[in-house]
Amino acid sequence: MSAILTPVTRSGRERMQQSLRLAAAVMALLAAGIAAAVMVRPTPGLSTQALWFLVIAAAVGLYMAMNIGANDVANNMGAPVGAGAISLGGAIVLAAIFEALGAIIAGADVVGTIKGGIIDMRAFAQPERFTWLMLAALLAGALWLNLATVLGAPVSTTHSIIGAVAGAGIAAGGWGVVNWGTISSIVLSWVVSPLFGGAVAAAVLYLSKRLITYQADMRAAAGRRVPLLIAAMVWATATYMLLKGLNNVMKISFGQALLAGLAVAVAAFVLLRGPVARRAATLPSTKEGVNELFTWPLVFAAALLSFAHGANDVANAIGPLAAIYEAVLHGAVVAKAVTPLWILVLGALGLAVGLALYGGRLILTVGKEITELDRMRAYAIAMAATITVIIASQLGMPVSTTHVSIGAVFGVGFLRELLKVNYARMEAVVRAAHQGEDREIVEAYLRRFEAAPVQEKKRMLAEMKQRAKAMERRGELQPGWFSKKERKAFKKAYKEEIVKRSMVMRIVAAWIVTVPAAALLAALAYRVVEWLLLAA
Repeated sequence: MSAILTPVTRSGRERMQQSLRLAAAVMALLAAGIAAAVMVRPTPGLSTQALWFLVIAAAVGLYMAMNIGANDVANNMGAPVGAGAISLGGAIVLAAIFEALGAIIAGADVVGTIKGGIIDMRAFAQPERFTWLMLAALLAGALWLNLATVLGAPVSTTHSIIGAVAGAGIAAGGWGVVNWGTISSIVLSWVVSPLFGGAVAAAVLYLSKRLITYQADMRAAAGRRVPLLIAAMVWATATYMLLKGLNNVMKISFGQALLAGLAVAVAAFVLLRGPVARRAATLPSTKEGVNELFTWPLVFAAALLSFAHGANDVANAIGPLAAIYEAVLHGAVVAKAVTPLWILVLGALGLAVGLALYGGRLILTVGKEITELDRMRAYAIAMAATITVIIASQLGMPVSTTHVSIGAVFGVGFLRELLKVNYARMEAVVRAAHQGEDREIVEAYLRRFEAAPVQEKKRMLAEMKQRAKAMERRGELQPGWFSKKERKAFKKAYKEEIVKRSMVMRIVAAWIVTVPAAALLAALAYRVVEWLLLAA
C-alpha cells in the first residue's frame, strides 16, 4: 500500500511546493509595486496615471530580474553542483547573496538602457511611446525567460532583452529604427560563444589530465601541480572581476587588470602551495582523491562569478526600468539613465528571489543532465568561462556568458567522448594482441596500461600494434580485425553514454529562437500596451 501511495503523496507535496513558490513570487511583485508607489508618490506634479504606470513598470522590472536569477544562475553554479563541490541548497544561498551584492555594490549608478545601441533613440521624440516600448520589452523578455526556465533551457538573458527591445522598437517605429549591424554581430555570437568556450574548456581539461591524472603517481603530481592550476584560476577570476565585476565602480585598463590578477595569483600560489601539498599527501592516488583538491577553489570561483553576474546582468532588468522612470518623471528619452538606489535594490532582490524560488531546476540541468561532471571538469568549465569572456571583450566580440558556460560543458563532454573512444580503440588493440591468452593475463595488462603515464602508454600501444600485425601475418589474427564498422560502434556507444544529444539539441534550439521569439512577444506586448493606454 505504501508503495502505491508514495508517488501520490510526493506529487501532492510537489504541487504544494509549486503553489507556495508561485504565491511567494506574486507577493514579491506586489511588494515591488507598493515600494515603487511609496518612492515616487511624493514627486511634485506626478499624475495618478503616471504613478500607476511606474508601479506596473516596477513590478514588471522585478519579474524580469526574478527570471534572470532563475535562468542565468546555472552559468556559475551548475558545474560545481554537478561535480559535488557544493550542494544545491548551498549553491542557491551562496549565489543569491553574491548576485545581490554584485547588483547593489557594483550594479552601476548609470545603466545602459538599450544594450549595444539596438534601436535609434532619435526615432522616439515622444516620451510616452518610449516608455510603452520599454515596458513591452521588459514584459516580453521576462516571459521568454520564464518559458525557457520551465522548459529547462538555459538561454542568454542579454539576448532576450535585446530581442525584446528590437521587437518593441519595430512595432513602435518601424524596421528602420533597428541597428541591424548589432543584431548581425549577436547572431554571429550564437556560433562563436559556445565553440570558443567549448574549445577552451576541452584544452584546459586535457592539460589538467596530462599534468595530473595521466601520471603514474597522481598524488605526487597533484601536490606539485594543483597549486599551479589553482593560481591560474585565481589569475583568471581576479582579472575577470576587475574587468567585468567592478568595472562600474572603478575604471581599470586591461593591462592593469591582468597585472593585478597576476599579483593575486602569485600570492595565492605562495599561500596554498604548502597546504595543498600536505593535503594531497593524505589523499588516495586516484582521480577521486585528486578531485578533492578542487572543492574550495570551485566554490570561491562560483561566488565571485555570481558577484560579477549580478553586477552586469541586473542591467537587463533595471536598465529599461530606469529609462521608464527618467522618461515619466522628467520627460526625457535617454540612452543612459541615472538609476535611483531603490531601483538598484529592486533588481538585486529580484535576482535573489528568482534564484531562490526557481533557480534549482536550471542548476541541475547544467550540472547533471548534459554530461557527468567531476571537480576537475568543473574547474575546466570555470576557467573557460572566465578566459573566453576576457579575451572576447578585449577583441570587441559580443559573447554571451550563458553560451560560453554551456558551450564549456559541451566541450568537456565531447572531449570525454573522444578520449573514451580512443581508449576503446587502444583496448581493442591490446586484446587483439593477447588473443588466445588467459583472461587474467589480458586484464592485468589492461590495468597496467590504464595506470601508465602517457609516454608509457604510447610505448605499450606501439608494442601491441607490432604484436597484432605479426599475429596477422602468421594467420593467428584475421585481416581487418578492428574494422571501420567496429570503430563506429565504439563511437556511437560512448556518444550515447557521455553526452545527452537530446539535451544539447533542446538548448541549441532555445538559443536560436531567443532573439526572434523575444522580439515577437515584445511586438505583441507593445500593441497591447498601446491599445490599453490609448483606450484609457
